[in-house]
Amino acid sequence: MKPTFPILAAVAVAAAGGWYAFSGTNAVNSTPINPLVSAANAQTTSADSMDAAQETAEATAETAIQDMTLGNPDSAVQIIEYASYTCPHCAAFDQGPFQQLKADYIDNDKIGFTYREVYFDRYGLWASMVSRCGGEDKFFGITDMIYAGQSEWVRAGEPAAIVEELRKIGRLAGLDNAELDACLQDGEKAQSLVAWWEENQKADDISSTPSFIINGEKYSNMPYAEMKEIIDAALEE
Repeated sequence: MKPTFPILAAVAVAAAGGWYAFSGTNAVNSTPINPLVSAANAQTTSADSMDAAQETAEATAETAIQDMTLGNPDSAVQIIEYASYTCPHCAAFDQGPFQQLKADYIDNDKIGFTYREVYFDRYGLWASMVSRCGGEDKFFGITDMIYAGQSEWVRAGEPAAIVEELRKIGRLAGLDNAELDACLQDGEKAQSLVAWWEENQKADDISSTPSFIINGEKYSNMPYAEMKEIIDAALEE
């Protein structure tokens, strides 16, 4: 399980390419990522900075983020997974227990399942922007590909190399370069994703990944057999 992490405090667009940087550390590579300080945390009282912060907040609020779901939204059992694309334990869950969960309960509409991204670092955000680039139809397929290749792309080297590895995954999923460029350079979407995650983190008190909300109750990472027991008991109620 990924250790408890601090709430992400800042996100800002790098002037040259629209890439984002966070406070915090990478969940796989523990090298800290130097943040550009946001207007909300900047030590300034200038009117221009305050106006900019307000405009950013308003723009973020106007961009709704879609929950990515599978299964039966009307089932008596609903599961929300909180996971980071740079978390090794999340990759292990996706490649093993999730595939069992999908076969046993999701594909046959016994339960509803929602996946929510956690952003430890800029790499996880970039991966999220690629996974969401193809819309709901491609999201879970791209997510599986990102997790399957996690050990390679997170260690690709410089940030530009990591982005290119993520772009390769996107192309394998059928996205073209123009689509990927548009998604990865969408600064407003990136800010909205971070705000969305922060709201979810506070609402569900998420402090590690993967975490699961099963019918409103929070659980940490667990063996699939334990999760199955919880689901079966809930289905029998």
